[in-house]
Amino acid sequence: MARQPPSYELLSEEKTKEMLKLFKGERTGFVLVGPKKYFFPFRYIEQGEGFYNFKVRSDDTWLLSHPRSGTTMAQELIWLLANNLNFDVAKNRLLTERFPFLEFSLFNHPEVTQEFLFFNKDDKVKQKLCREIALPGYKVIAEMPSPRFIKTHLPFNMLPGLADAGCKIVYIARNPKDVVTSWYHLNCSIKTQGYLGDFSTFLDYFLNNLTPWSPYWEHIKEAWYLRNSKNLLFLFYEDVTHDFPEAIKKVAKFLDKTYTDEEINKVTNHLNVQNFRNNPMVNYSELKACGIIKDSSFIRKGGNGNWQDIFTPELNAKIENWIEENLKDTDLRFPSFNNDINNDN
Repeated sequence: MARQPPSYELLSEEKTKEMLKLFKGERTGFVLVGPKKYFFPFRYIEQGEGFYNFKVRSDDTWLLSHPRSGTTMAQELIWLLANNLNFDVAKNRLLTERFPFLEFSLFNHPEVTQEFLFFNKDDKVKQKLCREIALPGYKVIAEMPSPRFIKTHLPFNMLPGLADAGCKIVYIARNPKDVVTSWYHLNCSIKTQGYLGDFSTFLDYFLNNLTPWSPYWEHIKEAWYLRNSKNLLFLFYEDVTHDFPEAIKKVAKFLDKTYTDEEINKVTNHLNVQNFRNNPMVNYSELKACGIIKDSSFIRKGGNGNWQDIFTPELNAKIENWIEENLKDTDLRFPSFNNDINNDN
């Protein structure tokens, strides 16, 4: 028997009109889901139940995160470690095929999909991709053979019962200043979002839980409270980038794998930000080729502390107050290192 998904409410008409002028990738509106009011485009209404009742397999490996928390790097890391460092496949098959994104279809408004198809009208291969990314992931991934690797930004309470399914779950979290900085740049560059405003306005939406997959704190706290579950590994992006070899060993152990120092160094080099940025299997080159992402790189500068390039003192004070307020009821704290460099995705 199918479970009843969390209820939703429509965003107010006034706020919807305001946001549709700035987020041109959405054409209909937005919804707030569940008691925590997670923010999603209108297509959630037709697809939400499919994600909530997706059939999990015990040999699945899931990666959860808020967007721009090191997710792409973590996908490639997990896939390689779980697949005996099969670099031959990793270098010749798109990460989006090996480790698909469960709910990307929510962000492919039918009108925008038609625009993608028209833009690529002379290339059947590109048109095929434009159609595929608009298909609900719960239908596509259900047909994949085991073992499956699944990426999602959905919070735990909007997913099927992962904790009870016996599958492996990795959650990666990143400090909100770097998250919102990177999230802003992606919203500007990817046409499924199509953000036209400035950073200050985007930051206000983020702080007020009005960017996709918000609220940020509820998302992370749900995972933090589950961090001691035997089938969940909670990672901080800052820890990973500070000591990559040690993080690789930690993830490998969680996946019941053991590798030599030489093999770990090979993985570290493969995931180095320069190599990663230039790797067409992981940098969403296929979406760039279709005109879905602008030329600006999906893999950005990497590292921690890049928020300093865009925050004014006033904006920093605003987010600092927000962080302080939201950490009052939890022992969650982000590691602090000085501008370590790795992948920003």
